[in-house]
Amino acid sequence: MYYIYHIPGCKIGVTRDLKDRITNIQGYKPGEYEVLDRSDDIDYVSQKEIELQKAYGYKIDKQTYKSLIKMNKMKINVTEQTTTFPVPRAELESYLNINNGLTWETPQGWKLHINPDTFSWIIENAKISMYNNGRCYVYNKAFYEKIYGTQTVYDNIRAWATERGIYDKGDSRTQYVKLMEEAGELAEALLKSDEPEIKDAIGDMVVVLTNLAHLEGMTIEDCIESAYGVISKRKGKMVNGTFVKESL
Repeated sequence: MYYIYHIPGCKIGVTRDLKDRITNIQGYKPGEYEVLDRSDDIDYVSQKEIELQKAYGYKIDKQTYKSLIKMNKMKINVTEQTTTFPVPRAELESYLNINNGLTWETPQGWKLHINPDTFSWIIENAKISMYNNGRCYVYNKAFYEKIYGTQTVYDNIRAWATERGIYDKGDSRTQYVKLMEEAGELAEALLKSDEPEIKDAIGDMVVVLTNLAHLEGMTIEDCIESAYGVISKRKGKMVNGTFVKESL
């Protein structure tokens, strides 16, 4: 069971052991704190903790409880210069797959991610620790610059979606429903000739399509390239404002 606790005027946090975490470690006795919620669902308490921190006006945790638990389980060590993984380089790929979706922050404030878009770079650039050959590491600045410093808008969308759990908790069907909703908003904007809303709706549809492609194990870039490879070879003519391809 996970407990969301509140120390009035101090903080809101999550723990599985109220006595150890609050009384033994932080020094607050029963009656000096309250339990706001409890659940066996780590996703729920992780999201609820952030919501309650906002509602009560406390400092918002940079990482969710779930992310911290995964990081502790993974036992990565993050310094200003490097991120070290507790496995030999030969085992890094399988370890990254187990911890897909993990996000952490460096002392500089750089958010780094383990996901299919970063697997290859981490594996190719990981170096064996000189102190322990059972550990390997990457340089944070190189990681950030290579993966995020030159990333495209689609990379930004995927990073955004990863942080919000869309890939962990969502699925293709929910994204399709979302796409239909956005298409309806685009239709309404077109009827009203509302240019800002048209622009916004088209952008929202691209975001949803990017996420839908990712959930299906593809990238939006590959989908676009594939479609262009087909249409670039088509021949036809315009009929009543629509391009009609030639019949084979």
